[in-house]
Amino acid sequence: MTTLPQSHNPIPNPSMDNQIHRNGAVEPNHRAAKKPKLAHSISDSEIREEFSHHQRGVARINNGSFGSCPRSVLAAQSAWQLRFLQQPDDFFFNVLRGGILESRAIVADLINADHIDRVSLVDNATTAAAIVLQQIGRRFVHGHFRREDSVIMFHCAYQAVKKSIEAYVTPIGGTVVEVQLPFPVRSDEEIVSEFKKGIEKGKLNGGRVRLAIIDHVTSMPSVVLPVRELIKVCREQGVEQVFVDGAHAIGSLPVDVKEIGADFYVSNLYKWFFSPPSVAFLYCKENSNDVHHPIVSQEYGKGLPVCLLYTSHKE
Repeated sequence: MTTLPQSHNPIPNPSMDNQIHRNGAVEPNHRAAKKPKLAHSISDSEIREEFSHHQRGVARINNGSFGSCPRSVLAAQSAWQLRFLQQPDDFFFNVLRGGILESRAIVADLINADHIDRVSLVDNATTAAAIVLQQIGRRFVHGHFRREDSVIMFHCAYQAVKKSIEAYVTPIGGTVVEVQLPFPVRSDEEIVSEFKKGIEKGKLNGGRVRLAIIDHVTSMPSVVLPVRELIKVCREQGVEQVFVDGAHAIGSLPVDVKEIGADFYVSNLYKWFFSPPSVAFLYCKENSNDVHHPIVSQEYGKGLPVCLLYTSHKE
């Protein structure tokens, strides 16, 4: 028999309305702000049981693409799916917002975000890249940027991110600067030096580098980039915004968004953090009212975290 999650309403009661911010943020004494605690350490046998649903005889080494969600997480996901199907109206109006709020609060604490309003949940890193690059594209369209202005990235940036640039930036006049990542990598200094040369190239003819896209961990080849040092160079060279694609970072590397200092940071939670596919977080350092999901929902104009709350009947 499937055990359903406790049927309670996580939405704050009316007396707590003043604790809810515009984008769904909460005050420290709200239940969503409570830091979760681990029940116990996990044993070897429990780990084997958690992944007993994997096909026997197959070594799963492509975790970076599809993740490997533990059995207990899949069971909890299934229970919540059933809860939704039992009474969709109750779930949508009385449960969903509170649940998303709690999830955002947990992520905000995990990555050391200074406010829950800075954290949104998205499908994956590709969706987050589209959100950021659409914003850049709109600024070209509205005349805030010039044709000489550019977006810079390493040549090994994720292909879907490159396609987002191709879709949203280059057709309307934006220039793209691709920096060759030296390989084999000999030192962080070499990486930073090559990127600095790329920024200087982007500033030729009076142009400005409007966005730098930096992988935290590149997918092919797999290299941990010195993101803090690269962002420091971006600031020194007048790069307007920095987007860190940390798709593979959370769960495999410490992620402290304050220390990293990017304007946008995304990481997939279903890869090395063992959430069910597909979910990621997008951190926006500043107010996110000028960035929007490619799908316009009824929550448009209420801030990115709220816009991303519910875009369809998918998981």
